[in-house]
Amino acid sequence: MTTPGKPTKKETKRQTPAKTSFNSPFTPTWRPIPQEDMHFILKTLKDKLLFLGLEKKEVKVFRPWRKKKEQPPAAVVSEPVCQVQDSPKNGWTDVAARRQLAIGINEVTKALERNELKLVLVCKSVKPKHMTNHLIALSATRGVPACQVPRLSQSVSGPLGLKSVLALGFRRCASKDEEVFTDTVDAIKPKVPSLDVEWLHDVAATLTPEEHADKEENKMEEAGEKRGEKRKLEAEAEEVTESLCTLQPLKVKKIVANPAKKRQKKMKS
Repeated sequence: MTTPGKPTKKETKRQTPAKTSFNSPFTPTWRPIPQEDMHFILKTLKDKLLFLGLEKKEVKVFRPWRKKKEQPPAAVVSEPVCQVQDSPKNGWTDVAARRQLAIGINEVTKALERNELKLVLVCKSVKPKHMTNHLIALSATRGVPACQVPRLSQSVSGPLGLKSVLALGFRRCASKDEEVFTDTVDAIKPKVPSLDVEWLHDVAATLTPEEHADKEENKMEEAGEKRGEKRKLEAEAEEVTESLCTLQPLKVKKIVANPAKKRQKKMKS
């Protein structure tokens, strides 16, 4: 018999399950935007949305509960039931303009992965903050200007008829004549600060996708014309791609799912 105070051999051998996790050596952060530029961006967006009248309408119609009634006899004719008045259609007032916007973090992320955006704006009041940190690398690799704007959700959600707008992206259209937000994007782009991504070069971050493709095609043509040019390009690339950023120390953490969890002992019958 073992005393109740001392743990048994099985309890001492049993180990609590833990998962090992590594933190990232890079900490992507948004560059601060001047207050004057912030007011300019918010005013430009609000004026454009009010001018277009883009809004999501949701009208709730009161429908009375249907009470259970006794089945009338066959001879008695039931009175005509009053029909509910036709409510205004719910949804966006301008569907074409809505398709040119990516609203929300998930929609902006998918559009950036497909390389469909030309400008990204993120609200600063997002909690937790790491919810929008992945948009920094996505925007930098796609060559899309992006910035974090304070009070974006407060000023834009009202005209759009939404509760909150944590991220807003502007899509590219097939024909430039159909684009509605061209003047707005052209006015906001100069006010957007450049993205600071440590593991990417400044040249690659500032290039647009079209310029990046043209640059690669020119390199391939030059390499095909001259023999041995490919090796020179590779040697130059190795020299340029030296680590210019400082890495932070790597930390290892052990995450215990539930340290206070106790298994119930089975009752012996």
